[in-house]
Amino acid sequence: MFLLALILIGCGLAVLVFGSRMAVLGAGVGALLGVGLLRLLPGVQEGFLWLLVPVGLAILGAVGTGFMKGMVNIVMLVLGVLAGAAIVLGLLDMFGLNFGLFDWVLAIIGGVIGAIVVKRFAGWAVIVIAALVGALLTMRGLQLLLPSLQGPIATLLALVLAGGGIAYHGGWIGQRQGAAPQKQG
Repeated sequence: MFLLALILIGCGLAVLVFGSRMAVLGAGVGALLGVGLLRLLPGVQEGFLWLLVPVGLAILGAVGTGFMKGMVNIVMLVLGVLAGAAIVLGLLDMFGLNFGLFDWVLAIIGGVIGAIVVKRFAGWAVIVIAALVGALLTMRGLQLLLPSLQGPIATLLALVLAGGGIAYHGGWIGQRQGAAPQKQG
């Protein structure tokens, strides 16, 4: 658990800082999706699979987005769908909510919303998705290290991290001016 927690925190912070790079964002989405999927599979909460699934999906996400650079619009749409589902699963996990089969329905709804947002606001979608994925990964890792980190404090910390990521990539803090990527196409 300790190793997974450190990997999730490191991946989350990397996405918060470098999330506008497609390979980093793809790795973050893969890792968050892996943690969310493990939550939905009963009896897989311990052991080697607990580490293998998020790390494997993170590597697959990073490599997959690296190979697909030429198809940016399609990759962004797929990342939007996966990120929407991963964010919903991450939020359910952060709040300790489990609705059984309805979790899958919520994940699908999140995926559809993610696709719509990415299609409509491509540049800002990357920034917001990176900030949310980075914040949720960081919080999930912190919660593995500190199981008592739940409820309003965890929510506030996740919102601060996401807000900081949006402000950084949007060019409002740091040395990045006008960092929001332009919509391609």
